[in-house]
Amino acid sequence: MAETAPPPQPVHDDVPPGADAAPSSDRPDRPAPTVWTRREPLWRHLVGERLRQLRHLRGETLDQTARRAGISPQYLSEIERGVKEPSSEMIAAITGALDITLVDLVSAVADRLVTVRTTLGGPTCRAAFALAA
Repeated sequence: MAETAPPPQPVHDDVPPGADAAPSSDRPDRPAPTVWTRREPLWRHLVGERLRQLRHLRGETLDQTARRAGISPQYLSEIERGVKEPSSEMIAAITGALDITLVDLVSAVADRLVTVRTTLGGPTCRAAFALAA
C-alpha cells in the first residue's frame, strides 16, 4: 500500500526566521498565528531578529533604545518583529543607538541567511547576500 504525503501547508511571503512548527498564542484574546512552511526568511525578519538580540544583550528596553535612535518604541518593536521594513536611515539610527556599525549588522544578517540557506538546502553565496544588502 502506498503511503500518502501530508497535506501541503500554506506558503506565505513573510515567513519568520526559523519557523518550522505551528506557533501558539500566549494570550487567549489573540488568535494563534498562521502555520508557516519552511522557506528562506525575508531580510526584514533577520534584521529585526538581530536588532532585538543586540538590544537584549545590552539589557535595554524598547523605550531606551528607541529614545536614543530618535524613533518611537512602537516602531522599533515593529522593526524587531519584521512587521515594518525600515529605511536605511532608520537602520543607521538604530545601529548607532546600539553602538554597532552597519557593516556589523549586515554581516551578521548575511551569516544568518547563509546558515538558513544551508539548512534548507541549495547553493549559497555569502558575497551575493552581502551585496544584496
